[in-house]
Amino acid sequence: MREFSLPALYEVPADGNLTDIVRRNAVRHPDVAVLGRKVDGGWQDVTARVFQNEVRAAAKGLIASGVRAGDRVALMSRTRYEWTLLDFAIWSAGAVTVPVYETSSAEQVQWILEDSGAVACLVETDTHAAVLDSLRERLPDLARVWQIDRDGVAELGRAGADLSDEAVEERSSVAGADDPATLVYTSGTTGRPKGCVLTHRSFFAECGNVVERLKPLFRTGECSVLLFLPVAHVFGRLVEVAALMAPIKLGHAPDVKNLTDELASFRPTLILGVPRVFEKVYNAARAKARADGKGRIFDRAADTAIAYSRALDTPAGPSLGLRIRHRVLDKLVYGKLRAVLGGRGEYAISGGAPLGERLGHFFRGIGFTVLEGYGLTESCAATAFNPWDRQKIGTVGQPLPGSVVRIADDGEVLLHGEHLFARYWNNEAATAEALADAWFHTGDIGTLDEDGYLAITGRKKEIIVTAGGKNVAPAVMEDRVRAHALVAECMVVGDGRPFVGALITLDGEFLGRWAEEHGKPADATPASLREDPELLAEIQRAVDDGNAAVSKAESVRKFRVLAAEFTEDSGHLTPSLKLKRNVVAKDYAGDIEALYHG
Repeated sequence: MREFSLPALYEVPADGNLTDIVRRNAVRHPDVAVLGRKVDGGWQDVTARVFQNEVRAAAKGLIASGVRAGDRVALMSRTRYEWTLLDFAIWSAGAVTVPVYETSSAEQVQWILEDSGAVACLVETDTHAAVLDSLRERLPDLARVWQIDRDGVAELGRAGADLSDEAVEERSSVAGADDPATLVYTSGTTGRPKGCVLTHRSFFAECGNVVERLKPLFRTGECSVLLFLPVAHVFGRLVEVAALMAPIKLGHAPDVKNLTDELASFRPTLILGVPRVFEKVYNAARAKARADGKGRIFDRAADTAIAYSRALDTPAGPSLGLRIRHRVLDKLVYGKLRAVLGGRGEYAISGGAPLGERLGHFFRGIGFTVLEGYGLTESCAATAFNPWDRQKIGTVGQPLPGSVVRIADDGEVLLHGEHLFARYWNNEAATAEALADAWFHTGDIGTLDEDGYLAITGRKKEIIVTAGGKNVAPAVMEDRVRAHALVAECMVVGDGRPFVGALITLDGEFLGRWAEEHGKPADATPASLREDPELLAEIQRAVDDGNAAVSKAESVRKFRVLAAEFTEDSGHLTPSLKLKRNVVAKDYAGDIEALYHG
């Protein structure tokens, strides 16, 4: 058993709640732009004083409409300014926010609102409103619904117009540090989602220590962050609260399809995302370079960036020749890549899945350092992350200051600290199992090095045991294969089987480019190309690269390309883009059998 901890850098308030952040900003930084709001295609600054007034007005409407202290209020919307406004308004009304993914099915919405006992819901679109309408008879506790796109925020303002500021101040001070701030329902890779009760203390401990440890990334008046993750996800919530706690300017981007344009217009200094975002940036740049006849230059630049980054970790540092080559390529290639990311940023924080060592070195080598972290809903997002000044690529960093990471005898990662969730809502049995002996049992397998840097090697429940008795952690293989531009997802299989296999889906965006380059039909699809010899040879190269990272017994001997991508809509990915392995295994049982008996 091994454990590591760092002293807390932020003193969690003995009492109080997250609404204190809004009041403090309005007093200390009244004229500082703490948010950016998209208006008619352009960004409009929102000062701390204006934000406080808007939060207060919406909170008045909630109170006047019958929302009481401790009530649960659901919020179902894409990532947009109003999400953050209403989140703090719900807290200012003394209530508890229940985030709902805007892509959730009617069945999922019903379960979350029913289990949480939500008395009100704020939705974004007509589609969301229609889902609620279809469920009203099955949700007797749900008394009120407002729609953002139907002037819902203004409606709240009118409803509370006669309420005094003092009434809001009184209500907003009701919740204490150990009271629930939010119920975040797990994505539900297996079974029904569980509601994680995250307290105001959880967020103070989490966000306060993140901001303090990454201080240069959170300079008030200088730094900014564009939030494009779902705010219904706990990682998005970390971004929201930490940005306002610092404070730095926070912008929202609801549609990742236009992410490049949003980054160019907002020009953030800090980006927080999942590895797939950074994989897409790399693959898109490489594909464009190849289409423009500059593929060899890009590949040389990528190799140079990776070599330069690796040399930074050596005592001697980059050689003179490498530094000169790097400086030349910075003007030709790296500066253009940084411009795609907004042009001002030097750092990003990545979580949700492993980034991959090669990609980590590539981005650091171009002058845009991606700090990898690790966390869960139950740990209020990041429970470990790489510090800005002591990064170890290939790890998820050191523990959150003020918390402890322990590796149990069986390799499971255990956590302890004030940032952890309090319990699962209405689920004592699951709470007792997860929080045994005052330690949260993550279900992840990992190691700690001598400096306290954590590496995650797999999931306990995802360990594959082949017929030969070999234990296989699929994450390493999957991450390497997925790094290929043509691969959208890779799922390793082989439990109880004679060898390890893989199901692979194709990235629709890059498949078209590949097809054009290789003389395939313009209307080619994954279904039409899944047996194409040239495509299979390309995928085999990705598998070979993955096999190079594992032992022979863990290597993929056969793979099968599927006719469609795994998506959230298809039910095979969670909203945070994690594989629902049990669902994939069930729906593609025939393809798995074909690997072994085809």
